[in-house]
Amino acid sequence: MQNFKVISFNHQNLPLELVGKLHLDEYTQATLLGPVRANFQFDELMFLSTCNRVEIYVRTDNEISDYVLEKIISTINPTLPKSVSDQLASAVTILKDEAAVSHVFKVASSLNSLVVGEREIITQLRKAYDLCNSMGLTGDFIRILVKQTIETAKQVFTETHIAKNPVSVVSLAYRQLRDLGIKTDARVLIIGAGETNTKMANYLQKHKFANFTVFNRTLSKAQDLALVLNGTARSLSDLKAYDKGFDVLIICTSASHPIITKDIYRSLLQNETNKKVLIDLSIPAGIEADVVKEFPSFYIDVNSLKEQAEVNMNSRLSEMNKCEEIINFKLEEFKRLQKERRVELAFGEIPKQVRAIKDVAITEVFAKEISELDTNSKEVLDKVIGYIEKKYNAVAMKTAKDVFLKDEN
Repeated sequence: MQNFKVISFNHQNLPLELVGKLHLDEYTQATLLGPVRANFQFDELMFLSTCNRVEIYVRTDNEISDYVLEKIISTINPTLPKSVSDQLASAVTILKDEAAVSHVFKVASSLNSLVVGEREIITQLRKAYDLCNSMGLTGDFIRILVKQTIETAKQVFTETHIAKNPVSVVSLAYRQLRDLGIKTDARVLIIGAGETNTKMANYLQKHKFANFTVFNRTLSKAQDLALVLNGTARSLSDLKAYDKGFDVLIICTSASHPIITKDIYRSLLQNETNKKVLIDLSIPAGIEADVVKEFPSFYIDVNSLKEQAEVNMNSRLSEMNKCEEIINFKLEEFKRLQKERRVELAFGEIPKQVRAIKDVAITEVFAKEISELDTNSKEVLDKVIGYIEKKYNAVAMKTAKDVFLKDEN
């Protein structure tokens, strides 16, 4: 594990908006990462970019000095003001060797995530590796590291409850909606087109809901979200006049007072009497309390969701020790894999040398004797020699591993 280093800009040491300054799309990665590896003489390089972290994994004999770090930052984003670059450089986390490998395992297992236990990181890490590998930036070490990392994360998610229950308000709200058995052709009104409602809408769309109407104070934002959902956009001022009815109403706005008053709600009902689903993710509440009291509904509010999210998060955190045990075990396993790989590489020339000896024996040393054999005898001899060659290589490699790995232990 020597010479492996992690350069990490993440939510634990930086505001997310600053981490975002270093995000690179795939096209830009293809343009910039090759020169970064070459200019700083990194043997291997992998770039991981998610919503809450940007990390660079490198193999290099050199230390990551302040100068190198500043140059990497300015290469990734040359438009950054010096004050921002300095802030990024001063808050970065740099890990090396065993600590760096352990960090990668924890990242992939979502122990260091903004939301502990979210599984998406495994896919993100695999895609990051595939992209960097396709550009020729990675090598043998990172290949084995990523394989072991994915195995570790899968084992953590399988053998612990770190991801058992959702901990985001949006995912909890969707789960409650799902448990009510709402059909996918339900008429969904979305009030507000901010980040929270966008996430909620994405959940619904992912699970085949398709009938959306989006209201927002700024019509253009409603149109942007409606376009993604293949729905209809309307200005918030048109809400009271809406006459299409609804089955599910989701609201999250920044308004300081309830948007859904009794009068507006009565108008939205269009004389329908069945129970509606109301999901209020606003703070303060976006639905007037009297609406919930006077009209039959399934009411889901942000406060109860936050309480459940906290309970779920505490449950996840109680699983940390189990996760750490798995990671420590896989770390030791990775050390062993690395030692075996070093032996394999060191003895990689042996099969070639054995093959060369065999060829000389057949074509020169015993050429006359072999030429006097009949066809069947030659075939048998060739099989015998091939068998011996294969078994010798296997025995030599096994013996070398046994000896060298025993010595290192």
